[in-house]
Amino acid sequence: MASSLIHIAIANEINKKIKKDKSKLLIGTISPDISKLVGETKIKSHFIEDNDPLEIPRLDWFLIRYKDYLQDDFVLGYYIHLYVDYLWFKYFITEIENKEKYVIKLDGTKVKTTGEMFMYYLYNDYTNLNMELIDKYNLDLKIFYNEIPEIKPIIREIPMDKLYIIVNKIGEIIENSKVNKKMIFDMDNIEQFINTSIDIILSNLKELGIYDKND
Repeated sequence: MASSLIHIAIANEINKKIKKDKSKLLIGTISPDISKLVGETKIKSHFIEDNDPLEIPRLDWFLIRYKDYLQDDFVLGYYIHLYVDYLWFKYFITEIENKEKYVIKLDGTKVKTTGEMFMYYLYNDYTNLNMELIDKYNLDLKIFYNEIPEIKPIIREIPMDKLYIIVNKIGEIIENSKVNKKMIFDMDNIEQFINTSIDIILSNLKELGIYDKND
């Protein structure tokens, strides 16, 4: 799945257009991943069909239940997370499968990888990528060190009373990302995914009446 910082970068860029409560939107966009921190599977929190090997969120299932609540900034952030994961698993991973990609050692040496190996490196070491994302998108992440704002307990698929767990986890991820690792990823593929996701999701939010590009 896309890293927490990829989710945050996309939601942050989208919010520059839709201008919602940033704290609630960004907390919403990381909240589905609380499931793995409380010992639950992604099936319920990410609206995934049982036995779906691709783990693609069913956006239509979410909208059946929560479309009328999308004006709530937390709920909207949650939806953006699911949409990013939908695009990640349905298109991004499929696109790079069996293609040659590169990771770059800290000494500048390029290491050729297959699509599968690239994803292995990507999933097992987001650290340097996270720092690049923070710098590239000028992410203001102080909200993950502040007190959690009051959030309505609308979403029933996660323990809303334990949001502090995922918020604290993001703080840990940010701190751990400051430690250099052995590999640095080429940002080109990730930037393309982020930019494409922003465009697609904004178009969808316009269809849903959440965003008017003329505002």
